[in-house]
Amino acid sequence: MKNYQRALTIAGSDSGGGAGIQADLKTFAALGCYGFSVITALTAQNTLGVTAIEPVSAHFVEQQLEAVLTDIGVDAVKIGMIHSPDIIRTVAAKLQHYRAPNIVLDPVMIAKSGDRLLQEEAVQALTKLLLPLAAVITPNLPEAAVLLGRPRPPENLEEMEQAARELSRLGPAAVLLKGGHLEGARSPDLLYQRQEERVTLLDGSRVPTANTHGTGCTLSSAIAAGLARGLDLAAAVHRAKEYLTGALQKGAAYRLGSGHGPVHHFWEHWS
Repeated sequence: MKNYQRALTIAGSDSGGGAGIQADLKTFAALGCYGFSVITALTAQNTLGVTAIEPVSAHFVEQQLEAVLTDIGVDAVKIGMIHSPDIIRTVAAKLQHYRAPNIVLDPVMIAKSGDRLLQEEAVQALTKLLLPLAAVITPNLPEAAVLLGRPRPPENLEEMEQAARELSRLGPAAVLLKGGHLEGARSPDLLYQRQEERVTLLDGSRVPTANTHGTGCTLSSAIAAGLARGLDLAAAVHRAKEYLTGALQKGAAYRLGSGHGPVHHFWEHWS
């Protein structure tokens, strides 16, 4: 009998289907993994923004984790929107107890529309409890500033490298700092691997499209899929960026909703 490569997403549900749990599961499927989920919050959301958030209790998050980890097991974990300190504590404790490997943490704090997705008091818990468990964290520039307690995000590659090094001191084995908020025609990401003290620049052209909803979720879940399938971190990150670039390019040809549409998760399979 064959074994699936098992990728777990712990995140919020996006009723519009472009981000969150839905984007993660689509990405896992597109990249050859069996995806399963633990839902931390429900959102009323579309391409225009988030209109309501209904948190899931920490107790029910714990029950979901117990159900899947005791039966299915896991090869990689992607963590996205975790709304409260109680849920963060629950997730951290269960992942440690079951020795979950290859944890990819996307510190989701603000939606594409500008809506706040992480409670202020949860940032400290996230930093203390989850960052040290992560094989890699994938903040964008504003999220990096929040995690570091800085008044402004990095504004150039030199500042990005410094921020990535400082973020690594908070515990994660590696930091992928996403440069999409920089000005200009390029969209560079920077990978810093702490043990090797290795800095890798992943440059790329900015794709001219409004269909960018769920890009962060998609990139982090693509990294988790690569790790689940046995790639080393650098290879998983390169493959994930390649996949996301294609999803942005192919998704630009479609229209969905009146705001920020989704990327095309299955661009390698149908168009």
